[in-house]
Amino acid sequence: MFTRLLYTFLFAIFPAWSAEKPLNVVFFLVDDLGQRDIGCYGSTFYETPNIDRLAREGARFTDAYAACPVCSPTRASIMSGQWPQRTGITDYIGAPLQPEDWKRNTKLLPAPYADRLKLGTPTLASALKQAGYATFFAGKWHLGPEGNSPENFGFDINLGGHKGGGPYGGKGYFSPYNNPKLSDGPAGEHLPDRLAMETAKFIEQNKDKPFFAYYSFYDVHTPLMAREDLRKKYEEKRKKLGLQEKWGREEPRDVRLTQDHVVYAAMVEAMDMAVGKVIAKLEELKLRDRTLIIFTGDNGGLSTSEGWPTSNAPLRGGKGWMYEGGIREPLVVVWPGVTKPGSSIATPVSSPDFFPTLLDAAGVKKPEGLQLDGVSLRQALEGTASERALFWHYPHYGNQGSAPSAAIRRGDLKLIYWYEDQRMELFDLTEDLSEIKNLAQEQPEKVKSMLAELNQWQQQVGAKFPINNPRFTADKPNGRGAVRIK
Repeated sequence: MFTRLLYTFLFAIFPAWSAEKPLNVVFFLVDDLGQRDIGCYGSTFYETPNIDRLAREGARFTDAYAACPVCSPTRASIMSGQWPQRTGITDYIGAPLQPEDWKRNTKLLPAPYADRLKLGTPTLASALKQAGYATFFAGKWHLGPEGNSPENFGFDINLGGHKGGGPYGGKGYFSPYNNPKLSDGPAGEHLPDRLAMETAKFIEQNKDKPFFAYYSFYDVHTPLMAREDLRKKYEEKRKKLGLQEKWGREEPRDVRLTQDHVVYAAMVEAMDMAVGKVIAKLEELKLRDRTLIIFTGDNGGLSTSEGWPTSNAPLRGGKGWMYEGGIREPLVVVWPGVTKPGSSIATPVSSPDFFPTLLDAAGVKKPEGLQLDGVSLRQALEGTASERALFWHYPHYGNQGSAPSAAIRRGDLKLIYWYEDQRMELFDLTEDLSEIKNLAQEQPEKVKSMLAELNQWQQQVGAKFPINNPRFTADKPNGRGAVRIK
């Protein structure tokens, strides 16, 4: 009787529900995955048949972006539908929190940032839960300590999400995990497969009502660990193809230019297999035609640090950098009745767009007073999107060699502003995807107008800025440098 009354109440609030059941949502977020790490985006070394199949069945976005070149800010942006600057989370949680905590010898002191998503922040999960969805989280959270976990932001179930930024406890990607939010499995159990199994289990248990399953992979973040059978597979493939390491330079770091890291390749395939396991459950339960599927990443592939596992070429740079390799993401969307199978979408989109997209797909009105910075992907998928600017502001030194910077993309042009020396770079991404030719001197009026638009946005979102470092010593090693260990 209670259930019947509840649904009667919900139908009254959300009229779209009365016509048919709302769409289920399965959201895959992969950590540190470069756009070019997927077969349908051009990788010939890594194998991703399940994701490639999703791209054939749905839409592949060529110009999708993370809201930040590192993880926590992008994750906060996806959850809140806001630019990271509004949430205050502008660096990965775990970096020195205040300027006075900074110990590296760099020209600037990074801006302060929030170390948790503020309690009470409306999220994707809380909005859908209020609309009658069962909500589930699996994997990496990295948006705050205990008390600021997924279950505090609208998720009914949380398996694996805590303050950590990687699977650093126990045996890493293999059980025992020593994860406070995930029980250990049999010795040697593989984390991506376990979380896929748990996601599939949740889907089966909630097959008769709308559900939101958010599988936020720990993969393919460090530590670089893989199943031995997959590692051997790619060792043999690397030898067969005769691949050799190639390196470039993104000062002050080396940058990998080839995809040939066998452990990383094995991690990518294991991630793809986990996606396949969840999709197989949807098909077994005949839920594909009632499920919106989104697959994307939180920042670019790691190419200048921490094992140098992948290459984003022809995109420049990687995780931590404001170049395309650090912020351009794979994005595959399968939206029943909206996406055209095998379509390719060139409209620039970004992380804040997911919140309004899921509200749109669920037939749920935006809660009154909620600030959302994105727009529904429906517009891009249907070819009705208006041109708009996308913005980035990263007033920090990451672990990957880059310096504090900000950027704006409008149309085909992208402007990057570097805070250390007030240098500006302007690129035409249609003609110069690798961001080699700086057009700033040739097009000063464009630089002026785009910088003014970027500054106006920074003011609107309450951006914080780096300041001069009084302890910087020019004749000592630069704090941006690193030693590469192959």
